[in-house]
Amino acid sequence: MRLGVLDVGSNTVHLLVVDAHPGARPLPAHSHKAELRLAQLLDGSEAIGPEGVDRLIAVVRDALQAAEDKGVEDLLPFATSAVREASNADEVLARVKEATGVELQVLTGEEEARLTFLAARRWFGWSAGKLLCVDIGGGSLEIAYGIDEEPDAAVSLPLGAGRLTAGWLPGDPPDPADVRALRRHVRAQIARTVGEFSRLGTPDHVVATSKTFKQLARLAGAARSTEGLYVQRDLKRESLEAWVARLAGMPAAERAALPGVSEGRAGQLLAGALVAEGVMDLFGIERLEICPWALREGVILRRLDHMETAQVPHPTAPVTA
Repeated sequence: MRLGVLDVGSNTVHLLVVDAHPGARPLPAHSHKAELRLAQLLDGSEAIGPEGVDRLIAVVRDALQAAEDKGVEDLLPFATSAVREASNADEVLARVKEATGVELQVLTGEEEARLTFLAARRWFGWSAGKLLCVDIGGGSLEIAYGIDEEPDAAVSLPLGAGRLTAGWLPGDPPDPADVRALRRHVRAQIARTVGEFSRLGTPDHVVATSKTFKQLARLAGAARSTEGLYVQRDLKRESLEAWVARLAGMPAAERAALPGVSEGRAGQLLAGALVAEGVMDLFGIERLEICPWALREGVILRRLDHMETAQVPHPTAPVTA
């Protein structure tokens, strides 16, 4: 069947269309994106203003049309931190439903971490052993660890690249004092979670998802996206540390000219790099591998799992003499 996942994130609204059925790998069929930057549309009361809601409704309508055009049978719409943490979240959700008929499911931060972990586990398989998975979004940072498909520990922190850029780095290029202050803030937040994970032991494999990590790995010399999903892409802490220092001195326009960096994400790349550096340093990670699958794939896989469970016939009772 053809499934659609509508992801209302902090940076973009992304419709991913896949051909999928239980027990098979989802095959991408179409991708429709619109940059909305909800995390940066919050007003002084942390509410999404009327203009932001109107833009969100328009983008959702466009995504619905794209889903219809591509023959989507089942649409899985969800929203993450930007909507979840807006002070008027209920009002926003009600307006979107009234205007488009779409009822967005708001994921908790822990649900984001767990679904992203599921996607990474399915991608790398059981041979990856104890897996540590890190994801940097526009509004939040998710970290999950475990040996099964459900992680043993999962946390979400308000350390998204878009959120931090808007709140901490107003200059272009940013003031060195602001960069230093953000670095201290990021590391203090991450340090509070390290003990929860370290008690579980050293991971066998560390992976990262999200556009931020993909761009940072590309800067550090990883293969281009055009070389395919199955090319291994790594990010070393030593390389990342060197790039953080360089990015801190660049205006957004200069960052946008770097390999693999999109113009829309260039402004928040430094904040994302500071978060990535903080995670790798405080967790003692020297190298991590980029995972092509992330939250959207996790939502699809969970849906397929539920379909498969529903299709399994109940065993008949044993015949007794």
